[in-house]
Amino acid sequence: MNAGNAEIGRRGGAELIDESLIENKISSSIIDAAIEVHRVLGGPGLLESIYEDALAYELELRNIPIKRQLYVPVLYKGTPVREPLRLDLLVHDLVIVEVKATESILKVHSAQVLTYLRLTQRKIGLVLNFGQPLLRDGISRVVNKF
Repeated sequence: MNAGNAEIGRRGGAELIDESLIENKISSSIIDAAIEVHRVLGGPGLLESIYEDALAYELELRNIPIKRQLYVPVLYKGTPVREPLRLDLLVHDLVIVEVKATESILKVHSAQVLTYLRLTQRKIGLVLNFGQPLLRDGISRVVNKF
């Protein structure tokens, strides 16, 4: 490998590291906002949609860009299959957030987020379950390893 290729390799690696750091920082900001929502509204006991609305508002208050209820098409050999899926939140166009208000996070919830990550070619997702007495017990991080 010549010196030029070595430099490109180092820069490429740095970009991957930088992106991972950004995604981790975004995830941390989302979790901080979710903890605030859980603290103010209390939990468990409310509908998922209420927690989602409050989390979206809290993220907006913190000037964190979000998109809500995004349609994600499911394609089979290039053809849409049925209705598109809808993800709850996309934060900074990088991190997918699925809001739950159940007794516990099930494997299917993490699998759902992993599917969203694959379909949208994103790397990091969070399942936030506001149905737990302590929100920290209701947080699941999902990583798409491509």
